Amino acid sequence: MLNLDSLIIEFDKGLRTLFATAPTARPYPDGDIADAEMSAAEKKHAAALMRINHTGEICAQALYQGQALTARDAAVQEKLNHAAWEETEHLAWTSHRVHELGGRLSLLNPFWYTGSLALGALAGALGDKWNLGFLAETERQVGAHLQSHLDSLPAQDAKSRAVAQQMYVDEVGHADMAVELGAEELPLPVKLAMRGMSKVMTKTVYWV
Repeated sequence: MLNLDSLIIEFDKGLRTLFATAPTARPYPDGDIADAEMSAAEKKHAAALMRINHTGEICAQALYQGQALTARDAAVQEKLNHAAWEETEHLAWTSHRVHELGGRLSLLNPFWYTGSLALGALAGALGDKWNLGFLAETERQVGAHLQSHLDSLPAQDAKSRAVAQQMYVDEVGHADMAVELGAEELPLPVKLAMRGMSKVMTKTVYWV
């Protein structure tokens, strides 16, 4: 059971995720790539896609935080915390790229964070196998979104493409990690519900 100190720490994590500049230990994937000439429309589209990716990482942070809070196995908690750190780096990369493109982050991030935190805690409470199954399916769906963004980004936007590509590699690794730790395959109706919620988020965040 969480004590007051733990709750304060978790609350602080949430504030940092939503409002602080995220740190990164690894270099920015696009750090050595020059900006390409793009039209205003192309920049707006690329910024919107990267905003979606940033909000996806906000959700991932909350999911990992909620899952780690209720995970029963110490080894699972450790793996979740490590994956959460990589998601923190994704926050830094996507936020930086959105601002480079002249865009802004989603105004709805606090809403998505709160909902994802609750979902993560519920998944963890169901037991580690279902917790990991939820994680694996989430990462697979995130990977699919990233792949679609790689196809949709302006052809000359190598900087955004480099960020999305490295994120894709990391997300696939997180899904594989969950499977190796004993993830349970989720029922099809749950997968479809997750996809439906993801579509609502991506279509909303593209504009807001």
